[in-house]
Amino acid sequence: MLGVIVALCAARSLSPAAEPVAIGGRAMGTTWSAKWLQPATPVDPALVQRQLADRLEQLEGQFSTYRPASDLSSFNRAGTTAWIAVPPEVARVAQQARALSALTGGAFDATVAPLLQLWGFGPEGVPAAAPTESELIAARTHVGWSKVEVRLAPPALRKTDPAVALDLSSLAKGYSVDAMSELLADLGLPNHLVQIGGDLRAAGPGPDHHGWRTAIERPVPAARDVARILSLSDRALSTSGNHRNVVLVGGQQAGHIIDPRTGRPAVSTLLAVSVIASSSAEASGLATALLVLGPDEGFAWAGRAHLAGLFIEQAGAGTVQRPTPEFVHVTGDADQTYR
Repeated sequence: MLGVIVALCAARSLSPAAEPVAIGGRAMGTTWSAKWLQPATPVDPALVQRQLADRLEQLEGQFSTYRPASDLSSFNRAGTTAWIAVPPEVARVAQQARALSALTGGAFDATVAPLLQLWGFGPEGVPAAAPTESELIAARTHVGWSKVEVRLAPPALRKTDPAVALDLSSLAKGYSVDAMSELLADLGLPNHLVQIGGDLRAAGPGPDHHGWRTAIERPVPAARDVARILSLSDRALSTSGNHRNVVLVGGQQAGHIIDPRTGRPAVSTLLAVSVIASSSAEASGLATALLVLGPDEGFAWAGRAHLAGLFIEQAGAGTVQRPTPEFVHVTGDADQTYR
């Protein structure tokens, strides 16, 4: 899931003493940032920068599908049904992926990697032509979340189909945001906002004790615009959309969110979904699943699950926003007239 959330560094009526420290960099194919309020004994920003960058590099070395030496790439290449040892974090994220896949009836499925590759979202690059129906059918025979088993102790993964390949990018990016938040807390910086692309997590009361100010971006391909501003404290926010990360495949525009059930990019009037949850990994995976489910099925599913979700849909030449009741409750924003 790529960056469709903008983290606002300005808070309400900041005094100079309350100005957050801000750092950032690049990881996982996008940008990352961290902001925090210094404690009584300040922490060196250069130290925080190094430690966060090192932590993200470690996680990318485990989860990247673009790095041949990553743990996940090694698992994907293995043409065996034997148990393959992986780092504990890879096993935990894979277990989360299985649980989310079962919960959403396969709308989220981490074994979608062969389909992503067919549409040009993988290390082999964009193909000259869109995949044929026969190619999609062939790839889909190796897609199915139940085809990968997870063992936590000792940590290992096992394929029941040797041709299965995992792409944990959505959950891994959210998991990495959670890891950034935990690292800042361990460094004595409990009041912070961290972000990777479209996934962020806020901890503490924020600069003005009203939460950290963030913005959900309007899903317009050619411009950067704010759809809604909100304040978050001790919650994560993730937005999934198909309007930024797109490729041209044989003259056909394709978004990176693939519906595992059809093998094709998820296309509907639903342009973007934002989810607020207790962890960034949970919010990221759920936002992806809801985008695949679409405006009606997804909104109904989110309501039954009591999720805090914001659905932004195409409405003529503009957009309309539909927040779930839980989103209104969590944000305190009952205004449904945003366009």
